[in-house]
Amino acid sequence: MKRKQTHTNAEAGETSVSRRDFVRTAAAATAAVPFLGEGALAARTAQVSGKDELRVGLIGCGGRGTGAAVNSIDAADRVRLVAMADVFPDRLKSSRSNLEQHNSEKATVSDDMCFVGFDAYRQLLEHADVDLVILATPPHFRPMQLQAAIEAGKHVFMEKPVAVDPVGVRTVIAAGGVAQRRGLGIVAGTQRRHELCYLDVMKRIEDGLIGDVVAARCYWNQQGLWHKDPQPEWSDMEWQLRNWLYFTWLSGDHICEQHIHNLDVINWAMGGPPTKALGLGGRETRTDPVFGQIFDHHAIEYEYPDGRFCMSMCRQMDGCESRVEEVINGTKGRSITSSNRARIIGETDWSFSGKNPNPYVQEHKDLISSIENGTPLNEAKRVAESTLTAIMGRMATYTGKSVTWDFAMNESKLDLTPPAYEFGPMPMPPVAVPGRTPLV
Repeated sequence: MKRKQTHTNAEAGETSVSRRDFVRTAAAATAAVPFLGEGALAARTAQVSGKDELRVGLIGCGGRGTGAAVNSIDAADRVRLVAMADVFPDRLKSSRSNLEQHNSEKATVSDDMCFVGFDAYRQLLEHADVDLVILATPPHFRPMQLQAAIEAGKHVFMEKPVAVDPVGVRTVIAAGGVAQRRGLGIVAGTQRRHELCYLDVMKRIEDGLIGDVVAARCYWNQQGLWHKDPQPEWSDMEWQLRNWLYFTWLSGDHICEQHIHNLDVINWAMGGPPTKALGLGGRETRTDPVFGQIFDHHAIEYEYPDGRFCMSMCRQMDGCESRVEEVINGTKGRSITSSNRARIIGETDWSFSGKNPNPYVQEHKDLISSIENGTPLNEAKRVAESTLTAIMGRMATYTGKSVTWDFAMNESKLDLTPPAYEFGPMPMPPVAVPGRTPLV
């Protein structure tokens, strides 16, 4: 699958590649999948609702993909995992074994339904008896795989973030629109949107318990994460894929890969995405090449309509204080939220005290229930906007420039697609330098 490189005028180290050839190739690839018209898709959705089993395919067999498959089969009795795909055979084998050990009745996948390689996702999508797919490969691949899944008539659960650049965000929004017209469900792995304590506090904020929302702060500050040292038998491409957290073209940087959860909550409270981002960041402790070329800290000021703003902070540094939460300030008080915790301090104090079902399972329950009821959820646009919020922040820290929503959504040509999807040489992109890296 060759991709033509046209220029490198992008965030430092992020090869900007035209997606014209990619889109053409992807369209040709998905042409092999039988196209379903809107009538046929509506009938298929009804058929799925009435079937004894909801048959799931897993695309991306790493830790999060395996976890998402577990969450899916635990979400409803009639869910069965029937197909798996990954670029690496060892990842698929390990995931397959772990899933079968978790539930052999619901997660035993036959050899002929296991697919390996860069085109493995397309091979899986060709099977008409797969009703729903889980997309859990590194985020770079999400837009193309979502587009292909919707063209194949599949319902989708996709992990966050859903893109790593503005071009990818636009693809996701377009695919979500097609899914809406065809009655296909899309739920994203922004599990706070399905977590009871968050739903409860957000309802109280909407009802005015903290007054008018005027400002916010959010944090994902933690210690460092795992990394993979290069091995002699690995090509550059293989090492980057196996070490995907540390390459912007694959993960979007940790501001996208992790901090999107907090930013999504802020957008939720603010009623939509920001209008502008200005920030600073850098690479202080993770300077070894094994950590690719992402930053280890970002701090962003996001502006929202009506003069509201959010101060956002994310950091991955060992030995530093950890903090993962959102604070929403209103004219009558403030809310403080994090996983399994929500409270309000102000004129009327309140704390969440009920049972809080596992949100990683609940998001799958909500998707499956919506399919069964014939009203599939569609979160594509919302999660795409939160993804772009994170991308705006990264663009601001990498370049040292202000980035507006209008520019990022409508004008930016930043496209991190590599020259080719194949195992072989792939130079390490340089680290961005604010003030020198151009805004594209």
